[in-house]
Amino acid sequence: MSDRLYFRQLLSGRDFARGDQAATQMRNFAYLIGDTETREAVLVDPAYAAGDLLDTLEADGMRPVGVLATHHHPDHVGGEMMGFSLPGVTQLLERVQVPVHVNSDEHEWVRRTTGIDSELVSHDHDEVLEVGAVPIRLLHTPGHTPGSQCFLLDGKLVAGDTLFLDGCGRTDFPGGDAEAMYHSLRSLADLEGDPMVYPGHLYSEDSSATLTQVRQNNFVFRPRNLQEWRTMFGG
Repeated sequence: MSDRLYFRQLLSGRDFARGDQAATQMRNFAYLIGDTETREAVLVDPAYAAGDLLDTLEADGMRPVGVLATHHHPDHVGGEMMGFSLPGVTQLLERVQVPVHVNSDEHEWVRRTTGIDSELVSHDHDEVLEVGAVPIRLLHTPGHTPGSQCFLLDGKLVAGDTLFLDGCGRTDFPGGDAEAMYHSLRSLADLEGDPMVYPGHLYSEDSSATLTQVRQNNFVFRPRNLQEWRTMFGG
């Protein structure tokens, strides 16, 4: 599939949403994933400046057919939460009409944050979404939020805020669950094939690393069992 895969990792404040102070400070990654033959593509977490991301797709000769949301926080999908508001999928849908794919446990959270509803398509753990001939596995990884999900495709793991190269997503926001995060991280650690990990934020020197490297270097994998996790991280 690698010869047909279209894959771009874009950093907010640098590659899109240039000049946006919040985007630059938050250092979010958005991802563009598609099939170079059918020219179909999906956008992962298009917050801040969805128009910039659509422009990039258009410049690359790709056509948007959907959005993949890792979770409902506004810095990933836009919307309103905890007293602040950011642009995102709502503005994207004003320009193109495409489905927004979420985990079934995140549907209501995304609806409340963004205000969209009919465009939301819910999925269960380990469903496969095909973009052209590119299969994307949707992995339910609760902990940061109830319906956080990661995307596995062609030796790449788009990990959202579940797993960073250093650390993992916070569990003290509404809907967070430290014990669920432990189990989600263990499930990712056990993935076969040593995929390259692509996180939701640039919180490390590198923008990606193999899962083996992350397991070896990331302190969240030091606890050997749930009790040790609770001692280190609570929950």
